[in-house]
Amino acid sequence: MRFVIQRVLRASVAIDGETVGSIEKGLLVLCGISCEDDEAAADRMVRKLCNLRIFEDGQGKTNLSISDVGGKLLMISQFTLYADCRKGNRPSFTDAARPEKAEPLYEHILAEAERYVPGVRRGVFGADMKVELVNDGPFTVILDSDDLPKG
Repeated sequence: MRFVIQRVLRASVAIDGETVGSIEKGLLVLCGISCEDDEAAADRMVRKLCNLRIFEDGQGKTNLSISDVGGKLLMISQFTLYADCRKGNRPSFTDAARPEKAEPLYEHILAEAERYVPGVRRGVFGADMKVELVNDGPFTVILDSDDLPKG
């Protein structure tokens, strides 16, 4: 599982010109799910995401989590985070989970995130979405479940 995490002043997602989710200060998270992922990996990723200290304290140090600052989450599913570009010029997406596995896992991620940050906003799984954001910093980090301890 991969999360591209962007600290934002505001972010929104629209489908066919209609906004379906928006936040002010918080995190925009692009969420990629691989065929190897499961609920245990999702739980570890969400726990790590929601405890990351990437917001500034009164001294300008990144010491505060999203909960500490009352921030919001906008989570967008994005299978292209598992693009394999090693061969040729057309990315392969064979490592990305198929929709029948990925969608329930995405729903699980949203429910788990809601335990930490009430009012999680979201995109629509599988939809053609337009995402807008104002990155704060800019501050962007990548979180990969392969890098987290198991258990």
